[in-house]
Amino acid sequence: MKTGLVLEGGAMRGIYTAGVLDVFLEQGIAPGMVIGVSAGAIHGISFLSGQGGRSIRYYMKYCRDKRFMSFYSLLTTGDVVGEQFCYHDIPETLDPFDHDAFEANPIPFWAVCSNLETGQAEYIRCPTLRGEAMEYLRASASMPFLSRPITVGGRVLLDGGVCDSIPALAALDRGCERIVVVLTRPAEYRKKPSGAAMARLRYREYPHFVRAVSRRYRVYNDTLDLLPRLEAEGKALVLRPSRDLGIARMEKDTRRILAQYRLGRRDALERVKEIRAFLEEGQAAPAQRELPAGGR
Repeated sequence: MKTGLVLEGGAMRGIYTAGVLDVFLEQGIAPGMVIGVSAGAIHGISFLSGQGGRSIRYYMKYCRDKRFMSFYSLLTTGDVVGEQFCYHDIPETLDPFDHDAFEANPIPFWAVCSNLETGQAEYIRCPTLRGEAMEYLRASASMPFLSRPITVGGRVLLDGGVCDSIPALAALDRGCERIVVVLTRPAEYRKKPSGAAMARLRYREYPHFVRAVSRRYRVYNDTLDLLPRLEAEGKALVLRPSRDLGIARMEKDTRRILAQYRLGRRDALERVKEIRAFLEEGQAAPAQRELPAGGR
């Protein structure tokens, strides 16, 4: 697990990541581990199950369905993303997720969630997504204010993006020496303060989570500032949208969604040789260090 793939969230913007990952599948690019947040986790599991094209297929087919992601779903279920439709109907029947292939893949997968009681990120290793384990994926992608908190494994969880939107350091802490980071915002983006006042009202029984919401922009921007330093040290390679297509968090325009996906594919294809060399060098490093004194 010397190389890692770090996947930011971003709701519908995350279809950019799906484009990148489909290129990785086609090119046979495999990291040593995958850690995903929210939409990054959603697309990451289809990558690990080897189901190229799955994300863009069901996004294009169901993005306008009121059961998929809509204020209708929010008003009728309490969740802007419909639990039954998105986490049961689609993966079980309409566009089945290949659980067997996911479980057989030796690449470990981690989903990032935010713990409401502690205000800290939770990094959940998911060797399977059957049964209760799917709730960790759902929690990772459950946007604050627009979703009900999810209690699973004795923890109260929501969107991992609140506490760690770009888990680059988490990947390094888990043994990765080199990471490929896929972002869903263009290079000039910086997050602004938002949501603090609403969080004090909505989550007043979780003061640590309220603080996490209020400092989210600082944590996010600090990570953006860290990434160039990691790149300079040869520890990170960052992929991000080369253009801002203006896709909304709850985008319904299939033309924009497809354009965002194709942008991810194009950006990845343009750097595929660089990405492959970066990961292969990282995977070769341990063997080089294990050589006995005196060389070969």
